[in-house]
Amino acid sequence: MSGRLMTEPNKPSTAEPTVFIIDDDEAVRDALAALVEVAGLSVCTFADALEFLQRYSLEQPGCVVADLRMPFMDGLELQEELSRRGCGLPVIIITAHGEVSSAVTAFRAGAVDFLEKPFDDGVFLRRIHEALQRDAHQRRDRSAAASAVAKLALLSPRERDVAELMVEGCANKAIATRLGIGVRTVETHRANILSKLDIRTIPELMRLWMHIQ
Repeated sequence: MSGRLMTEPNKPSTAEPTVFIIDDDEAVRDALAALVEVAGLSVCTFADALEFLQRYSLEQPGCVVADLRMPFMDGLELQEELSRRGCGLPVIIITAHGEVSSAVTAFRAGAVDFLEKPFDDGVFLRRIHEALQRDAHQRRDRSAAASAVAKLALLSPRERDVAELMVEGCANKAIATRLGIGVRTVETHRANILSKLDIRTIPELMRLWMHIQ
């Protein structure tokens, strides 16, 4: 999607992070898209939020730049809908009508920024890069959490009990006492846990465990 200006809705690619610009003003869409493309980023434009929601896939990384006032669904309503769908895509709200109450609402909902038109190109691009970095970080965290959940699912219920106490720093004897099992049994469970999770140390187990908290 990079390399040419996109002024009509386009199906987003899953290959690279994309800046999704949603504004009912075609001139604004074109100008912002050109600015983003000059910065070397992939861009996709939409005339309204409903069209974007119909075409966007949760697997597509990137960020959203949405106008505050649009027909059918405004920028804040889009932000709320993305949150309702469990989509963590960072949102930047832009507006020609600066409203303190709207800005507060946007920030409370997790907006990266609330920019009043006309805004400085450099500031706009910095916010875009910040939003893309946030999305990448969130996706890495979600991926790590999903991987941790999958690995821990390999453990039996008793092994999970032992693993949880290992993470708390309990010694074998303390684990045996709390679970009402023998020390040798705890040792066997510990060995199985490390083997199933393909780890060697307790700190590794602790880092894995933290991802699911």
